[in-house]
Amino acid sequence: MLIEVFKSKIHRVRVTESDLNYIGSITIDEDLIEAAGLIVGERVYIVNVNNGERFDTYIIKGKRKSGEICLNGPAARKVQKGDVIIIIAYAQITPEEAKTFQPKIVFPDETTNLLT
Repeated sequence: MLIEVFKSKIHRVRVTESDLNYIGSITIDEDLIEAAGLIVGERVYIVNVNNGERFDTYIIKGKRKSGEICLNGPAARKVQKGDVIIIIAYAQITPEEAKTFQPKIVFPDETTNLLT
């Protein structure tokens, strides 16, 4: 049996752009992807602190050290530039693995989205 557990989180980053005409996904600064132990193409859940929206999408790699957080495609309708969001990933692991598993939580600068 597998259970789904909280794997990693990028806590409180500011949306730098939303692009309705892009094919879909969330573009995230490569430094943030690596720090949170995320993988390009991985499914993530987005929580918009400003309006309460919750939705899922997948990651595409943004420019390193850019602070880029861009919601693309239909997800662009659920955010505004400047909104604060939380990006969450989950993993399926065995209950035994879950007993010792430690999630990665990243707290970037909320103004620049850069790691301090």
